[in-house]
Amino acid sequence: MTSDPNPDPGWYYCTKHNRVEHGMQCRAADLLGPYPDKATAERALQIAAERTKAADEADRRWSGDDD
Repeated sequence: MTSDPNPDPGWYYCTKHNRVEHGMQCRAADLLGPYPDKATAERALQIAAERTKAADEADRRWSGDDD
């Protein structure tokens, strides 16, 4: 099996410019992703918020602070 010489660069959300980018156009520190498609990258901030909420809830359960 040969590798694709031109793999898709992925979709990213740039937090500095508040825009979706195809490929890494901005600094990696400013990007969320890669995402499989533009529509998913457009939801990057929502996805990050959902993941943060789930992690916070898991931390509370782990520490026994369910209040």
